[in-house]
Amino acid sequence: MPGRLRILLVRHGESTWNADGRWQGQADPPLTERGREQARHAATKLPPPDRVVTSDLQRARETAALLVAGLDAGPVTVDPALRERDAGAFSGLRRTEIHSRFPGLLPDDPVRAPGTEGDGLLPPPGWEPDATLAGRAWEGIERATTALDGAGGRTGLIVTHSGLIYAVEHTLGAARSRIANLEGRWLHRTDGGGWELGPRLLLLDPATDEVTRPDTL
Repeated sequence: MPGRLRILLVRHGESTWNADGRWQGQADPPLTERGREQARHAATKLPPPDRVVTSDLQRARETAALLVAGLDAGPVTVDPALRERDAGAFSGLRRTEIHSRFPGLLPDDPVRAPGTEGDGLLPPPGWEPDATLAGRAWEGIERATTALDGAGGRTGLIVTHSGLIYAVEHTLGAARSRIANLEGRWLHRTDGGGWELGPRLLLLDPATDEVTRPDTL
């Protein structure tokens, strides 16, 4: 509704490990040149924010900097609570390597018994639990909200990661659905001070931009 505070959670541009098919987690690869171009193009479709917050991982920080430069907005606040899930032993591995080293943990692993694909991912050593990820995600969102309220702002932008966005969506009742680089999800604050999901928003034009939807964290 008009006048309500809203925050857009946006996934960073394509990283080098996205392009290489590697599970990232809290590893810190940079953007590819395509990822930088995605961020530049996305800035032209982004509603001007009153506050910009980013994960501390460089693929998010660089995306935020490019978005802000394109919008002539800023400054950008860095909040480590908004970084990606810790992927533990999966970090740096491609799916085929995970199948080999950790058989049966991924839903698409050929060794899984028929009919068990829907059981989902089985966590590897070091995997950050869902509740921990969602808890720190909401802590970061609430800090951004408090700053927006203090400055009289209504629209916030948080540049973050797919795993964190999925966790937030899940706590608000949404099923998991792959999110593209430079795609976002609106959150709207309710009159009672809670949150509800708004629509997803792709900040790229598939007719002119290369849209990437890597299936790794």
